[in-house]
This record gives sequence, C-alpha cells and structure tokens, in this order.
Amino acid sequence: MSSRRLRTEKVRKSLRYSIFDGAAFSAMLGLTQDYIVPFALALKATTAQIGLLTSLPNLTSALSQLAVPRLVEKIGSRKKFFLPAVFLHAIMWLPILLIPYLFPGQKVWWLIALFTISTIAGTLGNPAWGSMMADLVPEEKRGRFFGFRGKIGGLLTLVFFFLGGAILSRMTENIFLGFAIIFGGAFLFRLASWYFLSRMYEPPMSSPKTGEYSLSGLLLNLSKTNVGRFIIYDSLMDFATYIAAPFFTVFMLRDLKFDYMSYVILISACSLSNVIFMSFWGVRADRAGNIKILHITSVLVPLVPLLWLVSHNFYFIIFVQAVAGFAWSGFNLASANFLYDAASPEKRTQYISICNALNGVAICLGAALGGLLASRLPPLFGYKLLTLFLISGLARSLVSYFLTRHVHEMRRIPETCLTEVLLGRRINRRALPRQASAPSVHAFSWLSWRRLFHAHHYIPSWRQKLDVAYRGKPVYPKHDSPDSLWGG
Repeated sequence: MSSRRLRTEKVRKSLRYSIFDGAAFSAMLGLTQDYIVPFALALKATTAQIGLLTSLPNLTSALSQLAVPRLVEKIGSRKKFFLPAVFLHAIMWLPILLIPYLFPGQKVWWLIALFTISTIAGTLGNPAWGSMMADLVPEEKRGRFFGFRGKIGGLLTLVFFFLGGAILSRMTENIFLGFAIIFGGAFLFRLASWYFLSRMYEPPMSSPKTGEYSLSGLLLNLSKTNVGRFIIYDSLMDFATYIAAPFFTVFMLRDLKFDYMSYVILISACSLSNVIFMSFWGVRADRAGNIKILHITSVLVPLVPLLWLVSHNFYFIIFVQAVAGFAWSGFNLASANFLYDAASPEKRTQYISICNALNGVAICLGAALGGLLASRLPPLFGYKLLTLFLISGLARSLVSYFLTRHVHEMRRIPETCLTEVLLGRRINRRALPRQASAPSVHAFSWLSWRRLFHAHHYIPSWRQKLDVAYRGKPVYPKHDSPDSLWGG
C-alpha cells in the first residue's frame, strides 16, 4: 500500500475514533454537568460557595488556555499534550466522588478545589485537539462531520442526564452513594474517551518559526484580522448571553414555581432540539458557508430571552426552548467551524487558545454582571429577572448588528438567499471556481449507524463504493483524489 493510501486510511480510522471519543465524552458530560451543583448542595454549600463553584473553574480554565500554544510548541506534538490532560480529567472524578467519605470537614471547599483542577484538565487540551481535528477533517466536510458528531453526542448527553436523575431519585436515602455511582460512571467514560483519542493519527504539525506569531502579538492585533474580529464578536456574544443565561433556571424554579419534572422537560426540550438540528445546520454550513449560518442564527439568538417576556405558559416555554436549541445548535457549530477555516494551520492553536480564553473571561464577567443587576433592576411584568432577560436580548442584538458585518467568509461559496439555505435547496456548484468546488468522493459515506457499529465489515468495500459513485470513470479523477481531501 502506498504511503498516501496508508495515510488516507489512518485519517479515516481516526475520524471514526473521534466519533467514539465524542460519544464517550458526551456520556460523561450527561452524568456530571448538571449534577455538580446538586452535589454541592448535598454537601451543604452556601449560595456564595455555589457562585464560586460556577465561576472559579471557568475563569481559571479560560486563563490556562493562553499557555497552551507555547507548551505544544515545546513538546512538538498536539496529541502528546492533550492525552495526559484528558487522563488527568478522568482521574479527578475519583477524589471528587470520595469527598463525603475522605474529608471530615470543609467538604465544599475541597469540592471547589478539586472541580477547578478537573475543569482545567478537561479544557486544557481543547486548542491542541481542535487544531488536530481541523487538519484531519476536510474543509468542505467539516459542517457535516461535526454536525453528525455533535448530534450523537447531544443525544447521549440527554440519555445519560436522564439516567443520572433516575439513579439519584432511587438513592434518596443514601444520596452520596448515588453521586458516587454517577461520578464513577463519568470516570469510566472519560477513560474510554482517552483510549479512543490515543488511537487517533496526528498529521504533521504546522509550527510557526521561533518568535513568529507570538500570543501577545496576536492578542494586540485581533481587530486587524478577520479571525480576530470573529473572536471579539464571539466573546462579546457570550458576554451578552451570560448576563441572563445562569438565571433561566432560577426563574423557572423560584419565580414560576415549576416542579423538578417540569424543569427536566423544559431543559430536555432545548437539548433535544439541539440534537435534531445539529446535522441540519451542518449540511447547510458546508453548502452556504459558516458566515451565512451565523447571520441567520444571530437574528434568532437575541430573540430567545425576549420570547420569555411574551408568556409564561408551560407549553409556550417548551416552544421557546425548542427555538433556543435550534438557534444555538447552528450558532455554535458555525462558530467552531469558522474558527478552523479562518485560522491558518501555523496559528490555529494560538487562535483557538485566545478564543477559549476570551470566551471564558466573557462568560464569567457576564454572569457576574447579571448577578449584580438581578436584585437591583425594576420589575418588568412583575419579575425583576424579566428585565434582565430584556437587557440580555438587547445586548445580543447590538453585538450581532454592529459586529457580524466585519467578519467575512473564508471559503468561496455561491450567493444564496435565506429560503435556499433554510429549505435545503441544493446549490449549483458548477458555478463555483474549480478550486472551491466540493470533492465528490464519498469519503464520509461510512458516517451511518450501521457503519459505526460494524465498521470492520466495510473497510474493504470503500474503493468499490468509489467505483460505483463514478459509474465506470477513473476511480481517482485528477482533481478529486481521496489523498487531496486530506492534504496529501
């Protein structure tokens, strides 16, 4: 087998392992992200400690991202950097689940300290992982691939969120044993994620010359580059969003007096909508470009908090949550893919680190501002939090109106109207310049449930499917060879 063909096969297997990694990580997420605060409450945490548990891990993990590019450059491998971080993230769930049994006093402070370390370990490898994935996934297929991966992940997060709730509801008499079970499951799933990541192939890393593209230089010149302006826009949108985001739960449970079952249904409506529409946006992002999707969803995202002002009927709020899932699934997918497109391979790790750091700081500042304003605002329709939702919606609208016009698409794509994008009308790619056309090789034809679980039966038939696809034409046309998909 030629070296190019061997490299192509390595990439295909790596992308399959990436699907499994995402599935295992999502299972861990479903067992943890919505149960850390209840665990702290069971440990008798105060309101101030809950606030610290929410903000401190996010802030420290965001700032730690700035050290990643230099460390990756010194190690010389993205994979060798993020694998130890993922392993540490898995291990940290063991002392966390043992807090009620090992620490006689100050349990909440131990939780804050251990969860902060866990969060830093869990996010530290993200820039290196994102840089490697951008090299593995062809530019024209990123929307479809990450949409499919996100759809599976979102579904599993939802399933394990319900499973965790069912375990805790049955262990009310020994609640800490229930938490130990779900956090133990999180440890095993994150360990499985680490295993699948370790099996992935890392393409050669494009490194800048020594002293070139320094992190401080990129930070100071963010507003002068297209990718820098996008990072500023994305961070300000997160700031405007998190003015209100942490308080929707408070509004539902405290002000509207919804019971926990109603709360679970409402949260699930958003999660399920996100899962359903992830691949919807992924296909459209590949066809129409990521900026077109950002323009559409940037109109919908500000509407979400404003819709809470219309009615507080339970079924109407289910509709609002579904709209939120629809909007945010497209916004998050297009944002991540655009960052991969806009950042050159040499600077991609640096830009991802900057984006993650600024987003983390923006989230903390937005949540802090919302907390300060929540009790001081005049009520709107009888609720102070509705005034906060209005401010967040207006802030999102201003960020979207003034900043999206300064971010431009990196790929050459045909002009499309809103109807063509939303209704999925297929774009005529013959009108595109040759170098901008999407490869017709079915390199992602294995992305199906059957192939995921029985992949070993299909590897030999990959070339046969290419023969069928081209209907007797040469299997590898000059401009569409599978090696060109991977930069070979």
